[in-house]
Amino acid sequence: MKKYLLMLVALVAIVFVARADRDQVITFKQLPAAAQALHKQHFADKVPLVVTVDWDDYTVIYESGEKVEFDKQGEWKEVDCRVSAVPSALVPAQIKQHVKATFPGTQIIAIERARRGWEVKLNNGLDIEYGPTFKVIDIDD
Repeated sequence: MKKYLLMLVALVAIVFVARADRDQVITFKQLPAAAQALHKQHFADKVPLVVTVDWDDYTVIYESGEKVEFDKQGEWKEVDCRVSAVPSALVPAQIKQHVKATFPGTQIIAIERARRGWEVKLNNGLDIEYGPTFKVIDIDD
């Protein structure tokens, strides 16, 4: 009996892990209201190519290559504009000021809200990691 129970638990775990990694394609209207509002405010001129959902987030990929990831509530987690600048309103003022003062003439082309702070990528190839108080933790090239 114990052996069968253990096998059943292992089978359920395997099925759960296999299904957890699958993205499901959805329509734009199935995004949470907050995600749709962000699109209308900052990406209204972009055409969504594909919208997906998995068990912990939503992803919108635009025809022009930009990608935005949202949490289940529709709050953005990551914005990757590839070659163009991330909308200025999405970047905290402290990060904008630091980048402008330290790396003049560069643009923030990606930003991510991490659990322990923020990560940004500049168009000169630098990746900058900020702590929760916006102090620079690391810079990678």
